[in-house]
Amino acid sequence: MGEQQHATFPQEVIDEYAALGVDLVAMFSAGHLGTRMGVQIVEASADRVVGTMPVEGNTQPYGLLHGGASAVLAETLGSVGSMLHAGSSKIAVGVDLNCTHHRGVRSGLVTGVATPVHRGRSTATYEIVISDEEQRRVCTARLTCLLRDAPTR
Repeated sequence: MGEQQHATFPQEVIDEYAALGVDLVAMFSAGHLGTRMGVQIVEASADRVVGTMPVEGNTQPYGLLHGGASAVLAETLGSVGSMLHAGSSKIAVGVDLNCTHHRGVRSGLVTGVATPVHRGRSTATYEIVISDEEQRRVCTARLTCLLRDAPTR
């Protein structure tokens, strides 16, 4: 994959958290893994998180998108949504991830869209749909995060 890119959030989301004294980019839950895999956040709110990931560099021996790569994208998007729902006083910790893989993809970019199923005070659950460039469903995932009090700064 060559050059490394940092996952990006829309500027208005970064600015919102910066006003609270939180470096959202530094808190990005996929960290180095997301960078290595080319995950890019293109839209982020508690209601909807959208991200992309290249297939190239994230394949299994048969040349298909690795199921674990889909899981990384799904957990990243669901975690970001959970974190934005919880606000700066809490942290989101994944406790359950379920992925169903529907079709193989050999090239291009996949896009994941995370939407909330449940947003409570102590847990948040997101459904993540990952599609290929032809908008065909590749994977359906569900992530539940525990919302814990953030350590005092």
